[in-house]
Amino acid sequence: MKCVILGGGGFLGYHLCKALLAEGHGVRIFDRPNLERFSLPCGSEGVEWTEGDFVNQEDLQSAIAGCDIIYHLVSTTLPKTSNDNPIYDIETNVIGTLRLLDLLKGSNKKLIFVSSGGTVYGIPTEVPIKESHPTQPLCSYGIAKVTIEKYLALYHHLHKLDYYIFRLSNPFGERQRVIAAQGVIAVFLYKVLQEQPIEIWGDGTVVRDYIYVEDAVASLVKAIAYGGDCRVFNVGSGEGRSLIEVLAAIKALLGKEVRCIFTPSRAFDVPSNVLDISLAAQHLHWCPRITFREGLLRTLTWIVDHGIS
Repeated sequence: MKCVILGGGGFLGYHLCKALLAEGHGVRIFDRPNLERFSLPCGSEGVEWTEGDFVNQEDLQSAIAGCDIIYHLVSTTLPKTSNDNPIYDIETNVIGTLRLLDLLKGSNKKLIFVSSGGTVYGIPTEVPIKESHPTQPLCSYGIAKVTIEKYLALYHHLHKLDYYIFRLSNPFGERQRVIAAQGVIAVFLYKVLQEQPIEIWGDGTVVRDYIYVEDAVASLVKAIAYGGDCRVFNVGSGEGRSLIEVLAAIKALLGKEVRCIFTPSRAFDVPSNVLDISLAAQHLHWCPRITFREGLLRTLTWIVDHGIS
């Protein structure tokens, strides 16, 4: 298949590109101009790199031309900042996606949308969280993701759009940015290596589902061959860890003390988010294979080997 990864120039896009190439698929990456690019994976000489504006329909049309599979990874906001400007969130994420969906009307292309398992559900009434759980996001980022999901279902109903939604938890691994507003695993590892204090929002008891990035993208690759009726899949480890437990694992791995600064909790942080991944196991024959500790070790090794620490 020929695949295009919209928003493919970052951490997740790199690993998805690598996984698709390993399966023999052709890959085109589309991202915004002047992006600080990740180097492409080995064996990627045939990968196309195109640039443009996600909200520009002509750029989108050029990006998807000749492609069978469209991976939608674009997100212009973060959960942390999305509530500051919801209008921007709608203009750059929802409207851009609607322009993409209009281009796909009447085509036989398959759209695979990476949604947010960490934000769309809001405060859970049960853990682990099933795909059938109500969606009550507490941030504009999550609302935008749910809105896009609803439009995908609408375009399927009206125009037979072939789509699948992957609600991804918290991916981590090699090449994740160590100085960033999200991605606590890489950020925490870097700060401990630098003997810098780690800022914790709240008391450190919030629980999240962390999945190694190679496992996460393996589920996305599975979507190419899948043609069933189940349209929405949770993708996570199925295990929850508090920030305190993450720090304890890092401390045990590095043998270093961890200094923490505790600050007030944030309004959009839910107390617990652990995904039920049984649907993906049943329908996609997928399950995570890399343990949290092994993923942590691989991430640490990459940071040290590349002189980032």
